[in-house]
Amino acid sequence: MAHLTPLPKDTSPQLADDFAIFERILGFVPNSLLTMQRKPNIVKGFGVLTKAVMAEDGEVAPGFKRLLAHFASRAAGCQYCEAHSLIAAGLHGISEEKIEAVWEYQTSELYTEAERAALNYALAAGQVPNGVDEAVVRRLKQYWSDTQIVEILAAICLYGFLNRWNDSMATDLEEAPAQLGDKVLNRGGWTGGKHR
Repeated sequence: MAHLTPLPKDTSPQLADDFAIFERILGFVPNSLLTMQRKPNIVKGFGVLTKAVMAEDGEVAPGFKRLLAHFASRAAGCQYCEAHSLIAAGLHGISEEKIEAVWEYQTSELYTEAERAALNYALAAGQVPNGVDEAVVRRLKQYWSDTQIVEILAAICLYGFLNRWNDSMATDLEEAPAQLGDKVLNRGGWTGGKHR
């Protein structure tokens, strides 16, 4: 059970545009933001950062940025964000087959070597202590430009904030991410944990 109850979406009318950003990303306003709205400027600031990091016109595909977020969240242990990031990946162009093969990314033909290098980087960056070393970066640089690496790390870091927020708040999972977790992620040990 969440440590703070999410407030109704209409509690802060000045956040309507900000909440709309996340409805486009996820199909709903997440409980994390409904809790966060107690300080509206934090929601506004997070919305600006999210738009910049997850921009559709970047050099890294929007759906793949959500996969990076998933792997960073997996490393951090935030089951809320693991499920949310996969919902968003599907809404932003990652096929259902590729999402269902997420546990087999190292061997599945659905994932390229470039993707594997970036996803390994996300796992290393999401760890505490940080696991990024020269070998991980060297492999990443074989496939991705410096500009793309900045976008990759930005997606990882954006979810670093969410991982801390949602695990510390024990934010309750919404229905759609909980169902995806049960369908896909439970094969790897995902239960929803404190978020149910």
